[in-house]
Amino acid sequence: MEALKWSEPNMTLPYFDTSIAAGLPSPAFDNEQETIDLSRIIPTDARNAFIVRMKGDSMSEAHIPDGCLAVVDRSIRPSTGDIIVGTLNGEFTIKRLVKAGRNWVLHPENPFHKPVVITDDADFQVWGIVTAVIVDMRK
Repeated sequence: MEALKWSEPNMTLPYFDTSIAAGLPSPAFDNEQETIDLSRIIPTDARNAFIVRMKGDSMSEAHIPDGCLAVVDRSIRPSTGDIIVGTLNGEFTIKRLVKAGRNWVLHPENPFHKPVVITDDADFQVWGIVTAVIVDMRK
């Protein structure tokens, strides 16, 4: 898993307040109305954040595809249902953390992968909660 530094916490981009049809072109791009600060869209405290590149397809049905960037916040306390970055027995993983009875389970979002029950003897640590995903649509 490759970690990337969060270096542009105040980056802004133009925002067009209109829905875009997937069909015919729209004149909406002539009507720029404001800018959006991406640090407000990606709700993460940059002092406690890092970015990792996803490898594999175990989270594809959670819209976290192979090669995307996941924004991770270390300051958020994990709870059931969160998608976490963690280590299990020395290996990094991104999975949904689910409480199942008395156990915690790392749940993939792909039916071809099996959930992993975190046993008492497992070396498991949560590094942070995934708060956003950045996908390069050109790939």
